[in-house]
This record gives sequence, structure tokens and C-alpha cells, in this order.
Amino acid sequence: MVIEKFLEIIIPYISSSLDFIGIIIITISAFRGLVKLLSSKFNYGYDDIAIDLAKAMILSLEFKLAAELAKTVLIKSLDEFIVLASVAILRVALSIVLHWEIRTGARIPKNNENTEINE
Repeated sequence: MVIEKFLEIIIPYISSSLDFIGIIIITISAFRGLVKLLSSKFNYGYDDIAIDLAKAMILSLEFKLAAELAKTVLIKSLDEFIVLASVAILRVALSIVLHWEIRTGARIPKNNENTEINE
């Protein structure tokens, strides 16, 4: 009983903290990606920016998935479980797609000359 009450108090803070860390990772990586894009003069063929952003999104998804897993301790009904499981499955699927994108993006030969914007 005491442990249950303690978990009901602490889990929302843990979950919110993990979600916040995920948001911080996305925000910082998006800002870094924007700076790199601006410094490359909008060279859209520069795939390192996309790969770095995808890696940061994967890391962020890991934190957000950990937050969802922490919330499973507080589930009291089947409806809550279904919603939580659906969100977790979507995040795992997105993470798999991002991993695939990074792997295939690294193998595609780059031709930066054709992708530059001519001013």
C-alpha cells in the first residue's frame, strides 16, 4: 500500500522528466541542424545534417518510450493499457524507420553538385 502510493506520486514526475529530456534533445538537434544547413548555404545534398537529426530523433524517442514504460506502473484499466501500448508501438515503429533511413542514407552515393541551389 505504501509503495503503491509512493509510486503514484513519483512516477508522473519521472515520466514528465523523461519526456522533457526527449523534447530538449529534439530542440537542440533541430537548432544544430539549422545552423549546419545555414552554414552549408542550403545545400540540401548534405546528408550528414539529416543523419544527425535522425539520430537525435531516435535518442529522443528512446527517452519518450522510457517515459511511456514508466507510466505502465500506474495503469488501472484495459483502456489505459491499450492507449499506452499503441503509443509505445508507434514510437518503436518510428524508431525502426529512422534506423532504416540512417542505414540506407549512408549507402546512397552522394552527388552534391546536382542538389545545390543556384543563386
